[in-house]
Amino acid sequence: MPSPRRAALLASLATGAMVAREARRTASYPDQAARAAAVRRKVAVATWRAPTEGRLLTRLIIDAAPIQRYVDTQRAAGVKGLTIMHVVGCAAAHAVRVIPQGNARVLGNRIVPFEDISIGYAVDIGQGTDLAPCKITNADQLTPAEMATAVWKGVKALREGDDPGFNTSTKVAAYVPGFLMKPMMMATSVLLGGLGLPVLGQKANPLGSVFISNVAPLQVEEVFLAPLPFARTPVYISLGIVTDRAVVREGKVVVVSQFTLCLTGDHRLVDGVQCALFFEALKRLLADPDALGR
Repeated sequence: MPSPRRAALLASLATGAMVAREARRTASYPDQAARAAAVRRKVAVATWRAPTEGRLLTRLIIDAAPIQRYVDTQRAAGVKGLTIMHVVGCAAAHAVRVIPQGNARVLGNRIVPFEDISIGYAVDIGQGTDLAPCKITNADQLTPAEMATAVWKGVKALREGDDPGFNTSTKVAAYVPGFLMKPMMMATSVLLGGLGLPVLGQKANPLGSVFISNVAPLQVEEVFLAPLPFARTPVYISLGIVTDRAVVREGKVVVVSQFTLCLTGDHRLVDGVQCALFFEALKRLLADPDALGR
């Protein structure tokens, strides 16, 4: 074993090397604003664990009429299977473009960008008894009609038992003893969510950049989703049922069809300003779905 003096010297050299590396990384940012943002992110990563702490929660009230008109028009033109959920997913993918720093995951003490903008959907495969994720890659390049087609292919494979990733991971989980589940999930978190490697047949980052659950079939208006730590997904959205609500418009009370989006965000990746930009873009796109393409 090295002497205490030698051990202290080695520790000092290692610490100095790490400090120098961080100094070079900080100096590599193009301007003061970028450097300040990087430091804030570093502090955030060190402050919270993922994502049981440091969540940003909000709800958005969305007028349903523009989206429903868009869906009806598209269906009349021959688009099959298109729903409000697909339009919301497409809009969310496009809105992520305005906050690229939020399209990332935390790996150790670093923030690592995703390679694309992807949307994950919660799929009911057991009539309420089981759920599985359906991930759509490069979602910001799709129209709502293309999104609906891609989602239906994934849903069909899951419900018919033809998704090899889900089948493999389910079988493994069924045979792993309970006391080994936690360490297995911790390892899966690092490999699948952090490093972005496929594990046990599952796709890397299986829930995508934004994960959406449609709770409307349950006749529920508002639900804040519980983040899954192993997936390291930055944003979760639940879509509630469309209801008629009394709203004041131009000084008069009118009945408006609306639904609520409940969003859960990872505060280590985004602050209030970035969330506001994302919300603004999301609401603008849902108010004018034609901007998403036909």
